[in-house]
Amino acid sequence: QVQLEESGGGLVQPGGSLRLSCAASRISFSMYSMGWYRQAPGKQRELVASITTYGSTHYADFVKGRFTISRDNTKNTVYLQMNSLKPEDTAVYYCNRDHRAGAVFTPWGQGTQITVSS
Repeated sequence: QVQLEESGGGLVQPGGSLRLSCAASRISFSMYSMGWYRQAPGKQRELVASITTYGSTHYADFVKGRFTISRDNTKNTVYLQMNSLKPEDTAVYYCNRDHRAGAVFTPWGQGTQITVSS
């Protein structure tokens, strides 16, 4: 089965930056559009950003201009550079296939916690 391993989370002050990584294994990574999702306590998981196999990107309005998604197909890894972080960005962040392009992979990874707080 697919393995997705997110890393790079932590505690950061408002206005700070973090870079998340997600290593995927047991899939033909380069064939899939990938996305970063997040889930805050009491809320549904939502798509934050996505990147196609050719590198075209899409961002949710609430992260546009602050987050950048990228991928390295040679490393089967997708990244999320997060700048100008806000307290409302606090959530567990996950990577997976872009659900708009097809069924997400199961199981989901464990995610990585981002806490934005002073």
